[in-house]
Amino acid sequence: MELRHLRYFVAVADRKGFREASRFLHISQPAISKTLTQLEQELGVALFARSGRTVRLTAQGEVFYKQTLLTLQQADHAAEAARRAARGEFGTLTLAFCSVATYGFLPRLVQQYKELQPGVQILLREMNPPQQELAFLQREIDAGITRLPFSKKLAPDLEVKSILREPLVVAVHAAYRFASRKLKIEDLSEEQFILLQRNGAPTVYDAILGMCQKAGFAPRIASEADFMQTLFTLVAAGQGIALIPACAMNQRPPGVRFLRLQHDDYRADLILAWRKDSQPSTLQSFIRLVDKECKAIRSDARQLLESAGRAKS
Repeated sequence: MELRHLRYFVAVADRKGFREASRFLHISQPAISKTLTQLEQELGVALFARSGRTVRLTAQGEVFYKQTLLTLQQADHAAEAARRAARGEFGTLTLAFCSVATYGFLPRLVQQYKELQPGVQILLREMNPPQQELAFLQREIDAGITRLPFSKKLAPDLEVKSILREPLVVAVHAAYRFASRKLKIEDLSEEQFILLQRNGAPTVYDAILGMCQKAGFAPRIASEADFMQTLFTLVAAGQGIALIPACAMNQRPPGVRFLRLQHDDYRADLILAWRKDSQPSTLQSFIRLVDKECKAIRSDARQLLESAGRAKS
C-alpha cells in the first residue's frame, strides 16, 4: 500500500466516480480503477459499491475513508516538517561564546534568531577560545564566537566569518592620571600589569607581551586573573593597569575608566566559526543573521571605543 493508492481512493470517494477523479488527478481512469482494485484485494474488503458511472463507499469503505484522511494529513504534516527542518526552522543549534567579547551584541542576536526561527532550540555554552577549540575537535558544538587564531590541527577544518576587529584599550583606576595626553605603550613601562591568564586568552596575552617587547620593555606583571570581572576588581583596587580588548568596556565596571593607546597596530579578531563537514540546517540561518547584523555590531563597537578617554595631565 502506497500513499498514492490512498490519494486515489480519497479522490474517487470525494467525487463519487472514477471519471471525475481522473480529471482531478490528471491520471487515466483505467489506471485509477486498476490501482483501487489492487487496494481492495490487498485489504480483502470491498471499499466501493459500483453502479454504472457512479460509486459510493461501502460501510467498510466509510471507516477506511476516515482513517485514510488522518493518514494523509499526518503524511502531509511530516513532509512539511521535513522541509522546514531542511530550511533550518526546526532542530537545535549549539553555540559557544566568549562572554566578555559578546556581551554587547549576543543577547540581541539570540533574540532576533528566536524570532526568525521559533522552532529552533538554541543552546548557549560559555567557553573561552581554548575550550571552544577542544569542543570543535570533539564535535560538541555547531558553531562558536571566538578569537583567532586556531591551531594548525583544527584550522583547516573550520569556516570562519569575521565579526569584529578591535584594538586593545588600557583599563585604569578611575582616579589615575598619566603624565602624557597621548598615551603610548612605552608610557606603561613602569606600571604594574594585570593580565588575564594565558590559558583562557592566549591570543591577547601573547599580543600584550609582544607589544611591550616591541616597545623595548618587559611588562611588570603584578597578577593574573581567571576572569575579566576579577581583573576589573584588581584594577579598581589600584593593583595595576590592564590591556584588554575594547569590547570589555561594555561591562562598565565601577571604579575603572578606559584610555586609548596611540599608534596601536594590534587588533583582536572576533569571529564566528563552524566545521566545514558539519553544517546543520539550523546553522545556515544563524550565519545569515550574523552576516546581516555585522554592520550594526561594528557600529556599536566604534561608538563604544569613542567613549574611551585619552590620558590627561
